[in-house]
Amino acid sequence: MKSVTAEIKENKMGTMPITKLLFSMSVPMIISMLVQALYNIVDSAFVAQISENALSSVSLAFPMQNFMIAVAAGTGVGTNALLSKSLGGKKFDTANKTASVSIFLAFMNWLAFILICILFTKPFLKGQTNVAEIIQGGETYLNIVLIGSLGIFVQVAMERLLQSTGRTFEAMISQGVGAVANIILDPIFIFGMFGLPKMGVAGAAIATVIGQFLSCGVGIYLNLKKNREIHINIKNILPNKYILKSIYIVAIPSILMISIGSVMIFCMNRILDGFTSTAIAVFGVYFKLQSFIFMPVFGLNNGMIPIIAYNYGARNKQRIHQTIKLSVIAAIVMMLVGFAVFQILPHKLLAIFKASENMITIGVPALRIISFSFLLAGYNIVASSVFQALGNGIYSLIISVARQLVVLLPVAYLLSRIGELNHVWLAFPIAEIIAFALCTAYLIRILKKLDF
Repeated sequence: MKSVTAEIKENKMGTMPITKLLFSMSVPMIISMLVQALYNIVDSAFVAQISENALSSVSLAFPMQNFMIAVAAGTGVGTNALLSKSLGGKKFDTANKTASVSIFLAFMNWLAFILICILFTKPFLKGQTNVAEIIQGGETYLNIVLIGSLGIFVQVAMERLLQSTGRTFEAMISQGVGAVANIILDPIFIFGMFGLPKMGVAGAAIATVIGQFLSCGVGIYLNLKKNREIHINIKNILPNKYILKSIYIVAIPSILMISIGSVMIFCMNRILDGFTSTAIAVFGVYFKLQSFIFMPVFGLNNGMIPIIAYNYGARNKQRIHQTIKLSVIAAIVMMLVGFAVFQILPHKLLAIFKASENMITIGVPALRIISFSFLLAGYNIVASSVFQALGNGIYSLIISVARQLVVLLPVAYLLSRIGELNHVWLAFPIAEIIAFALCTAYLIRILKKLDF
């Protein structure tokens, strides 16, 4: 059975034309990511109907929520890379062990975030603002999302198992079910429809958690019933040293890389709070809107990573190069579309969030200035994912640290001292230029070192 399955797998990942393969792997994930991005926007749009302070509460909670997602997604990247590489090298026992261990890691991450919730939620929010109403709303939101985070950890683990075996359509279904449910439940819980009480920010958090558990359940079902390339066995969930090392040598840089985004947002919120809390709301809105541009690129990456990792295990350099080239072109096209939308329609984008006159005055130039970073971001995102797929996540980490901590935050702080809020937004395109130079240098280096 395994030999037949392996042959089917190799026919697809090892021999299918790259354009067709990347398209078939990525399109379901791009659709899934677009649905997820739509949820992000709709979620904040409903919260904005409550008040601008409610929107700021969710914006201040986002760095902690993003850290949680970073741990889930980073662990998933490490699992995905090891599993795909094991299948490419026909190491089926290792692949099955990796799939089983992913369940154990999901539960451990959940327990860790319950502890984080208890110890750090309130100090984290107070570190960004002193407005009591915003702090209270953020605390309510985070308590629900973090304590209920088991759903997101298992959901992401299940999605990555499906992706690593080329079942991106099933992964799309898994993620899409939760996102659609979330969109439907948001107004019901937030505004108190169908006899339910009006729950406000708490309702948004509850809808999020329910959506994640629905995705989790669908993901478990699809892996057990449809994913024949791997076999999850509850008796095989305890990790050994090799599995842990192989997963986290890729996962830790990925976790840190995404978590750095949380640090950046936290520090940017403090810088922006020196101007006005409305600037924080604008920044939060930007992150929701840009997800609709960036998420498709991340979906492309989710299709690209197992292809590169598989062919790395199969020692096929030509297919690795073809996949990278095609992915870069696709990512650049996506980001150009996003740049055009942000330049032409900033007023309409802000109107989605019931923006006040003051918020529009701040937000329009902010969206236009920051979106110049999109012109290089597509290439940078793909390059960073290539490093992870080839087992060298440290390059991705270095680039992320340089872009968001070494360049973006100091530049934003220095520009804020000039006293003009619009100057602060220039830090984003400046940081992307530095990241572009680093990505190019590291990409040339890592491709030269492929010894086959």
